[in-house]
Amino acid sequence: MEKRWVYKPNEHPEQAAQLAAELGISPILANLLVQRGIDSFENARRFFRPSLDHLHNPFLMADMDRAVERVTQAVQRGEQILFYGDYDVDGTTAVALMYSFFRQQGYTRIGYYIPDRYKEGYGISELGIDYAAQNGYTLIIALDCGIKANNRVNYAHRHNIDFIICDHHLPGDQIPDAVAVLDPKRPDCQYPYKHLSGCGVGFKLLQGYCTRNGIDMEALYPHLDLLAVSIASDIVPITDENRVMAYYGLERLNTAPSIGLKAIIKAANVQPEHIGIDSIVFRIGPRINAAGRMESGRTAVDLLCADDEATAQSICTLINSCNNDRKHIDRSITHEAIRMLAADNRQHHRHSTVLFNPSWHKGVVGIVASRLIETYYRPTVVLTQSGDLATGSARSVPGYDLYQAIESCADLLENFGGHTYAAGLTMRVEHVDEFRERFNDYVSRTIDPTMLSPQVEVDAQIALTDIDDKFFRILKQFQPFGPGNMSPVFESNGLTDTGDSRLVGTEKEHLKLSLVQQPANRQYDAIAFQLAEHYPDVHRRRPFSICYTLHENVFKGVTSMQLRVKDIKFENQNS
Repeated sequence: MEKRWVYKPNEHPEQAAQLAAELGISPILANLLVQRGIDSFENARRFFRPSLDHLHNPFLMADMDRAVERVTQAVQRGEQILFYGDYDVDGTTAVALMYSFFRQQGYTRIGYYIPDRYKEGYGISELGIDYAAQNGYTLIIALDCGIKANNRVNYAHRHNIDFIICDHHLPGDQIPDAVAVLDPKRPDCQYPYKHLSGCGVGFKLLQGYCTRNGIDMEALYPHLDLLAVSIASDIVPITDENRVMAYYGLERLNTAPSIGLKAIIKAANVQPEHIGIDSIVFRIGPRINAAGRMESGRTAVDLLCADDEATAQSICTLINSCNNDRKHIDRSITHEAIRMLAADNRQHHRHSTVLFNPSWHKGVVGIVASRLIETYYRPTVVLTQSGDLATGSARSVPGYDLYQAIESCADLLENFGGHTYAAGLTMRVEHVDEFRERFNDYVSRTIDPTMLSPQVEVDAQIALTDIDDKFFRILKQFQPFGPGNMSPVFESNGLTDTGDSRLVGTEKEHLKLSLVQQPANRQYDAIAFQLAEHYPDVHRRRPFSICYTLHENVFKGVTSMQLRVKDIKFENQNS
C-alpha cells in the first residue's frame, strides 16, 4: 500500500528558537522537543536527565493505603500470598517482579499462578481461586488483570481469600469488592499518570510498601529490568513515569540483567550493552510471550525468577522452541487468513476485518490480527473456537479507538477487555455473524477514512548535512523511544544512489542503500526493510526522497550511524 506522508506542524517557531539558544542545540532538535511538549529549559532538563526522584508518590493512587496495609499485615502474620498474573509479557513480568522482590526480602510464604490460556482464558478464574484455597493462600495479588473480576472476587470471599487488584485496563461500571483496587484508570483515581503498565502498577505497590516499612528504595532497583520489558512489550506510552522507569530499566538490562533475562538475551542473539526498546519489542518480548501462547505462562515466570544459570538455560531452550513453533503457526494461519479475505468479494469494501475459523490456534490470533493490518489496513478481529465459544483478539490502526467499537457490541459478548488499540473478546459462536456486521457498521460510521491507509508522520524536513556528530549525539539522548516519544522521522530530498546500493536478506527483500545528496559528496548508509521493489529505480540513479529514522548500528563490533528508511518516493511521484 502506498503511504501518505503527513507533516507535523511547526506551530511554535519562536519557542523552539528560544529553546535552541538556551540549550545550545540545533533549531531542528529544539523543534522536536517543542513538538513533544518540552517547551522550557526545566522541562528539557527533566527530559534529558531522567531521575528516579521524578517518580510520583504511590499514595496518590486510590486504595494504595489499604493495599500497603493489607500486604504489610500479611507479611507480619506470616500469611501465604499468591501472585496471580496474566499470561502475556506484562502479566508474567509483573508476577516475577513481585515474587523476586519478596524472595529478596527473605519472605518465603509466597507463590505464583498464571492461568492456562486454553482452559481458563484471560483474567481471574475459579480454578485459580480453588488452587489458592487448596494450598492455604489467604491473599491474592492480581497483576495486569482483575479490574472486571467482580464475580471472581466474590467467589474468593466465600473461600476466605482477600484480593488486591493491580490493573491498568479500563474498569467496568462497578469496581470489584476487593480489599484494594489499584488502577490509575479508575474514574475516582487522582493519580497524575494514567498510562502505567500492569507491571508498573505492581511496582507502585512495592514502592508504597517500601516507603511504609522503611525499606531502602534501592531494593527495588535490581528489578527495573523486568519493568522495562513490560513497558516496551505492552506498548504503553514512554512518557512521564514510564520514561523514567524504562530509562533505568534499560540501563539495568544492559549492565546487570537478571539471570533469566540474561538467558533470553543470549537466546535472542541480542548484543549485550546495545539493548533498546526495539530489542525488547521484536526479540525479547516475543520469546516470553511464546510460553503463554504455546505452552504455559508459568514457564515464563519460572525463567524470569530463575536463580541459577543452568536452570535458566534449560527453561530458555524450551521457550525458544515454543517461539519457533509460534512463528511457524502464525505464518501459516496468516497466509490462510489472507486467502480467505482475497476470496470473499464482500471484504473488499468493508472498513473492518472479522475472521472466524474454529481450527485456528488460540495463542497466535492476536499476532495474526496485527499481520492482517499490514496487508488490509483496517481494524481487525480474529476469532477461533474454544469449547462452545468463539474467542480471539482485536487490533486497531493508529488513531482509532477499537475498544469503543467492541463495547458497542457488548450485548453479543460473553466477555471483553483491553485498550484503545488491542483487545480480547469472547462470544457464543452463533453470534459471530451478527458481531461481524454490527462491528463493521460501527467502524464505518465512526472511523476517519484517512485512517484506512497507512501514513508516515514526518517530524522535520532536513538536509543530510544537518546530521553531524553533535546532532546525532543529542538525538540519541531522546531515547528511550516509544509511543508518546517516537523516534523522530525526517524527510530528505534530492537523493541518488552512489552505485553501491544492493538487495539484501534471505529472499532479497530488503534494500541496502548508499546515498548521496548534492552538492555534498558525503555518503550515507541506509537500510530499507521490505522495500526491495524500489531497487530498479534506485539503481538507475533516479533522484528520490526518503523518510527515515536515525539509528546506531553495531556490526561486528563496529558502531556507525544508519538511516532506517520507512518509505521512498521518486521524482514526479505524488506524495
